[in-house]
Amino acid sequence: MSPEKRSRVEYSPPGNERINTVIEPLLTDLYQITMAYAYWKSGKHNTIATFDLFFRKNPFRGEFTVFAGLLDCIDFLKRFNIKDSDIEYLKTLMPHCEDAFFSFLKVLKPSDIVIESLSEGSVCFPRIPLMTVTGPLIMVQLLETIFLNLINYASLVATNAARFRIAAGRRMKLYEFGLRRAQGPNGGLSASKYSYMGGFDGTSNVLAGKLFGIPVKGTHAHAFVSSYLNMKEIEGKTLLPNPGFKPEGDQDFLSLVSHRHTQVAELLKLMGTESSEGERAAFASYALAFPHEFLALIDTYDVCKSGILNFCAVALALNDLGYRAVGVRIDSGDLAYLSTLVKKVFEKIAARFSVPWFTDLQIVASNDINEETILSLNEQGHQITCLGIGTHLVTCQKQPALGCVFKLVEIDGMPRLKLSQDVEKVTMPGRKRGYRLYGIDGFSILDLLQTPEEEPPQAGVRVLCRHPFEESKRAYVVPHKVEELFDKVWGPGVCLETQSLETTRENAQESLKILRPDHKRSLNPTPYKVSVSDKLYQFIHKLWLENAPIGELS
Repeated sequence: MSPEKRSRVEYSPPGNERINTVIEPLLTDLYQITMAYAYWKSGKHNTIATFDLFFRKNPFRGEFTVFAGLLDCIDFLKRFNIKDSDIEYLKTLMPHCEDAFFSFLKVLKPSDIVIESLSEGSVCFPRIPLMTVTGPLIMVQLLETIFLNLINYASLVATNAARFRIAAGRRMKLYEFGLRRAQGPNGGLSASKYSYMGGFDGTSNVLAGKLFGIPVKGTHAHAFVSSYLNMKEIEGKTLLPNPGFKPEGDQDFLSLVSHRHTQVAELLKLMGTESSEGERAAFASYALAFPHEFLALIDTYDVCKSGILNFCAVALALNDLGYRAVGVRIDSGDLAYLSTLVKKVFEKIAARFSVPWFTDLQIVASNDINEETILSLNEQGHQITCLGIGTHLVTCQKQPALGCVFKLVEIDGMPRLKLSQDVEKVTMPGRKRGYRLYGIDGFSILDLLQTPEEEPPQAGVRVLCRHPFEESKRAYVVPHKVEELFDKVWGPGVCLETQSLETTRENAQESLKILRPDHKRSLNPTPYKVSVSDKLYQFIHKLWLENAPIGELS
């Protein structure tokens, strides 16, 4: 049994493992604990409160966001436990607090919490609650920081990955190569997990592959190539023909490499002496180790004069023994130009040596690629089949934070409103129901928030949709289909079932299809409308007037 087949039999990836056990109740801000004590001290801790978790603006100057991190929040709730060591540490931070408070914390559980949420992987928009959390005030307050931590970055990197996927198109393979540039090990694992959800095809992160079942890809670095000086370093190394294949003539792999090198140099009208012998030795060495998976990094010295020549020589030698190479990777230079040149060489090789599969070899490009780079490559024309993307994906360099907030909207049955001179920061009070209205073309028209007591919108029935704060912005919509946005995912007798990463990935890809192309385009996307019903609009503005201070002029 081959090592490849043996590993597949012995290891079954779990698919959606917890990233780190450091996610525990004390992973929070101190002010959450101080507020908890003040609530407890005043007897307000069991007051029932409702908070909305939402964001105010889509990231990356776009018009959509991919919601991620919900399952991590549910996993945290399942394991919520304030340990004895946590209590002892809190006592050192807050020595003036009564012992009875710490006894209360020790037995605190989220059993009375109720959470309604969008589904993991859904496209979402500003002001629409991603999660609505209801329960005893002290317990809900203690969830704020960790929920924001788990959702902000996960949603940001999933959205970033989705934008890369849209820019690259469906045929291009995308691989996340960002572990070494990520913000620590947890950031690296989260980036691998949620970039896969957002539409990437794999990762270089081995631990992410083990934990989440993500396809793992990788070959070698420039150091591997430059560590070889000449072919003498691998003299005497042999490669048996692929089982079932009967080679013709010489079966010595290194002799075949030398022979094919001379032939390819003549075909490409290159001076064979200009190509690096050390590079050729490195490629041959790698092919000896991985004859079924030979993909070489060809820009260590010179792609045109050395890298492509040495690769083709080794790939043809492998072919002589019944193996097929995978392709090349280019990590520097003019990627559009070099990929086109490499493709032409592959076509020449295919024609000259009767190896038609050579035209299908992969051309992988890396080198600090961002969304704009992909769009530029598309405009120039290129022959790249795969992209390896690191820094700009995992660090979300274009916008490093999403900015989700957790705001009180109701307490003890009374709606609460946060006012601000910045209208964008005014919250929408009270509990709400959310709906997505679809047109006859299958695309979403807008998202609509209503009060809980209103009748849901119906397909074929006209509904008035209003901007939450601008009086003149309103429109009638006759939806072809109506979809309710929020499901109960946690509460007494309710716990969202664990879903595989593949399931949430499929959900994300399907959810993105409901948006029109002009909403998803990179440059000047059409704004997506988030509206409120007329009743909710009137309710918001009535409460606004009641709470806004009245000025006095003299």
